[in-house]
Amino acid sequence: MANSVWVFAEVKDGKIKKVTFEMLSEGKKMAEKLGGDLSAVLLGQNVGSLAEQLGHYGADKVYLAEHEALKDYTTDAYSKVIAELIKANEPSIVLYGATVLGKDLSPRVAARVEAGLATDCTGIGLDNSGKLTATRPMFAGKAYADISFSDSKPNMASIRPNALPVSPPDESKKAEVIKVDVNINPDDIRTTIQEFIKTAGERPDLTEAEIIVSGGRGMKGPENFKMLEELADVLGATVGASRAAVDAGWRNVSDQVGQTGKVVSPNLYIACGISGAIQHLAGMSTSKYIVAINKDSEAPIFQKADYGIVDDLFKVLPVLTEELKKLKAEG
Repeated sequence: MANSVWVFAEVKDGKIKKVTFEMLSEGKKMAEKLGGDLSAVLLGQNVGSLAEQLGHYGADKVYLAEHEALKDYTTDAYSKVIAELIKANEPSIVLYGATVLGKDLSPRVAARVEAGLATDCTGIGLDNSGKLTATRPMFAGKAYADISFSDSKPNMASIRPNALPVSPPDESKKAEVIKVDVNINPDDIRTTIQEFIKTAGERPDLTEAEIIVSGGRGMKGPENFKMLEELADVLGATVGASRAAVDAGWRNVSDQVGQTGKVVSPNLYIACGISGAIQHLAGMSTSKYIVAINKDSEAPIFQKADYGIVDDLFKVLPVLTEELKKLKAEG
């Protein structure tokens, strides 16, 4: 399987995460250039029904590993199973999502199989010799590095969610499902999951949201974030916040966007009352379109914004929300 491309299929709440489909779409192109096949690696318990969907998005094969010890993610169990699969099958390229889980898992697997790993990539491709190339931000987003790999295999990379386009699914395509024998001893796992505590709400995860409405110090208080919630409801968006808003106690730390928060790449990022400190820009500068609303025309956020409104956000947001409601009602 020297020319095969593998994608780790991340599952959350019984559903495959969108970044998996993004990687499969790009991985399919790479596998075709290499003359190899595209495989997905699916771990968990009672997740076999998800294999069909992976085939629709391009997977030729699905390595299905089901075991009670894989029901909830643990670093030890998942890295052990995937590393053993890689050693047995020797794929050329292995891709992970640069999610919280993927950022934990990918370096552990890379260490077990002694492979190179490029993390938090915004682009991937192949060089003339068929080796993986990757583009990733450095120095808080001030520069981008083009990464190349040595001749050792596999080449590994974690991909930032929303960085790659998703190809339309082909429901006529089916993948070959290969069931994997899982051998995990209790001594292999050093941590156990005791409890999951979920936050209320049905909004998309911040790192995978296609539209994000964020507020900063200019919101003047936690009660004013209700305006952002209303705008987000109209757009089907998720609400984020700057570090200043989080440090002030206006929003939960899970909403923080920036170098010390979450790194996001939505199609649309609306920054309300955010000055644009370099730490915040590091977390959202790869957004496809950035709209800034700030009454300070000299705010650094306008240097990154595709569209800017220099005005009082408390005047702009109600009008913007109402106009979008009208457009939505018109269909």
